[in-house]
Amino acid sequence: MKKILIADDEPDILEFLKYNLVKEGFEVSTANNGVEALKVAYSAHPDLILLDVMMPEMDGIETCRKIRETAALKNTFIIFLSARAEDYTQIAGLESGADDYIVKPVKLRVLISKIKAFFRRAEEQEGNKIFIKELIIDKDKYTVAKNKKELHFPKKEFELLFMLASKPNKLFTRDEIYNKIWGNEIIVGDRTIDVHIRKIRDKLGDDLIKTIKGVGYKFDNHE
Repeated sequence: MKKILIADDEPDILEFLKYNLVKEGFEVSTANNGVEALKVAYSAHPDLILLDVMMPEMDGIETCRKIRETAALKNTFIIFLSARAEDYTQIAGLESGADDYIVKPVKLRVLISKIKAFFRRAEEQEGNKIFIKELIIDKDKYTVAKNKKELHFPKKEFELLFMLASKPNKLFTRDEIYNKIWGNEIIVGDRTIDVHIRKIRDKLGDDLIKTIKGVGYKFDNHE
């Protein structure tokens, strides 16, 4: 049974979401502020956290940062569910380590579908293989197939694609990409990431990898 933590300071939302997620077969715990959310997360180790932005004692963005600093919670999915729709708030939420940001109000069935999609992708990625729509990305074999047709990706392009696709809808900053893909092995120019992204788009199409101007990139897989 997958465990979900809902952190929100509105009791009606907590009750409504908990009731419906329990009906779907999830084990659900709740918190009404960021400090309480951290305590529950540390003890319960949820598989996924629904996190509001505006909460007392500690806001959702700071809560997300602290969760991401905890090794035991590194595989926990974090989805912001907030009425704050401004671009800068969404970017701040994603940069703090969230996997997705959903603006309220959201239809219940859509939210449940998204949650199930996150868990489904986690299961599909076991064994270093990712299945997303018509794509199969196999890290063990270093192969990418689209509509059963194998595509050629040099090592760095493949590693960049695999990193982005391993967490669909998560924003990866440019610094994060440099550190994870190139590390300290070589000094690369400012346009290196852009060139690799362009080559990946040429092979897969322009619709899968989105640019967040001035911040970074994410693999777009809204379902």
